[in-house]
Amino acid sequence: MNTQRKTAGAIGLLAAGAVAGGILASTLGASAASTTPTSPPSASGSGQPGAGGHGPGGAQPMRNDEKLVTGTNLTTLTAAAQKAVPGATIIRVETDAGDGVYEAHMKKADGSLVTVKFDKDLKVTKVEQGMGQGDPRPANP
Repeated sequence: MNTQRKTAGAIGLLAAGAVAGGILASTLGASAASTTPTSPPSASGSGQPGAGGHGPGGAQPMRNDEKLVTGTNLTTLTAAAQKAVPGATIIRVETDAGDGVYEAHMKKADGSLVTVKFDKDLKVTKVEQGMGQGDPRPANP
C-alpha cells in the first residue's frame, strides 16, 4: 500500500511538472512573438527603432523627467542621429532634461556608446561620448 502511494505521488508530481512546463513554454513563445522589432520605424513613426533597447537603460528612459519620442519627430531625429554617427544603432530617442531638447542614445559598431543631442528645431547640436554628459539629476527621482 505504501509503495502504491509513493508511485501515485511520483506520477502526480511528474504530471504537474509537465503541465507547468507546457504553461511556461507557451508563455515564453507568446512573449517571443510579441517582442519589439529591431527594424527602422514604420512610416507612422510610432515605435522606437534600432537595437530594441540593447544598451544601458534599455529602450525606456532612465529618468522620470524624460519621455520617449514618437511620431514624425522620432523619424526625423533617428535619421539625423544616424547621419551624425554613421553605422551606429539607436538604443532609444527621448526628450532631454539636460542641455538639449532631445537626445538619441546609440551604440557604435565598436560597442562604444554615444549620445546625440538636438535642439528644439530637431537639429544636431553635439555628439557626446557615453550616455550623456552634464545633465542635472531630477529634483524628484
